[in-house]
Amino acid sequence: MTDALTEDPFDYQVTKSGLVRISRGGRVVVTVAGAHADRLAAALERAADEHAAQLLLAKATGNYRRGNERR
Repeated sequence: MTDALTEDPFDYQVTKSGLVRISRGGRVVVTVAGAHADRLAAALERAADEHAAQLLLAKATGNYRRGNERR
């Protein structure tokens, strides 16, 4: 079983104004602002490894657990 987050990972950028821009495949998927952006940036700094950071980014974009919610 291959992991989609490993094959096509999210990228992120924290701007000077505090926004967190999350992109995938070279396109910005979502921009997180305000208190949510502050919490996300702090959580990304504390992430244990790259996989944990990818899970945080997937959750922030809403692209998480597609198709297996009823299990």
